Amino acid sequence: MNSSLIFSPETISSPFTLILLFLVGIGTGTVSGILGIGGGLLIVPFLSLWNIPLVQATATSLVGVLLSAMSGSWRNWAKGELQWRQAIVLGLCGLPTAQMGAWVANQMNDRILAFSFAVFLIAMIFLVEYKKRLGGSPLAPLGKRGTEPKRFDEDDRTTSIVIVPLTKGDLGGSLPIGLIAGFLSGLFGVGGGAVMVPLQMVWLGEPIKSAVRTSLGAIVLIAMSGLWRYGIQGNVLWEPGITLAIGGAIGAQFGTRLLKKLSSDRVNQLFRALLIVLAIYMTWRGIRGR
Repeated sequence: MNSSLIFSPETISSPFTLILLFLVGIGTGTVSGILGIGGGLLIVPFLSLWNIPLVQATATSLVGVLLSAMSGSWRNWAKGELQWRQAIVLGLCGLPTAQMGAWVANQMNDRILAFSFAVFLIAMIFLVEYKKRLGGSPLAPLGKRGTEPKRFDEDDRTTSIVIVPLTKGDLGGSLPIGLIAGFLSGLFGVGGGAVMVPLQMVWLGEPIKSAVRTSLGAIVLIAMSGLWRYGIQGNVLWEPGITLAIGGAIGAQFGTRLLKKLSSDRVNQLFRALLIVLAIYMTWRGIRGR
C-alpha cells in the first residue's frame, strides 16, 4: 500500500487513522502521567506525518494534552499527591503568555517552527543535565515557607505532608517558570511540562516526581488557554484531537500509577531520552521542509 495515501491530510479523519490516533493517545497519555509533559511532545511530531501544517498539528495536540492532564491530575489529587496551590500559580502565570505563543506560531512557517522546536528540546536536555551536576536537595523549598517542613527521600516519597499557604515567595519562584512555560506551550503545543519540570527542579529545588505532578496540574490551565486561541484561529482538527484526547485520558491513568513504581533516576533517564529522540526528529523535519 502506498504510504503517501495513508499519511495525507485527506486521511487524517479516516476510520483507520482515528483508531491509530486513539492508540497513540493511550501511549502519550501514559507518558504524560510518568513525565508530566502533557503529551504534546509526542503528538505534534506524530501528527506531522500526515503533512498537515505544523501549526495545525500543534493546535490539535492541545486537545489531547488537555484531557490527559485533567485525567492524570485528578488521580494525583485524589491520592493526595498534587501540590495544587503551586500548580494553580504556575498555570495562571502561563495563561497570558500561552496566548502570545499561539499568536507567534501562527506567523511562522513550518521549517522555522520545526527548527525552533528542536532548539527548545536541546536546551531542555542541557538544563536537566545542569540540574544533575548540581545534585538534589532532600528538602523542597516549599517546606521552608510553612510552619513545618515538607521532606522527601531520595526516591521522592513524602514522609510528612504539610499544606502551606501561598506566599510572595511562591509567586516569585513560580512566576517566571509559569510565564516561560505558557509561551512555549502556545508556541509548540507541548503543554509546558517539558520546561516546567526541569525549571522546578533547578529553580525551586523540587524532586522530579513532585515536579512532574505539579507540572501536570498546571498544564490543565495552560492548555485551556492555548487551545482557546488556536480554536479562534480555526487551526484545531477537532475529530482527530478528540480521539487523541479520549485515548490520552485512559493512558494518563496508567502513567500516574507507573510513576509511583519507578525510581527518580529512571524517570530522569526517560525524560532525557525522550527529549533527545524528539530533537533529532524535529531537526530532520526542519531540514526536509514541506
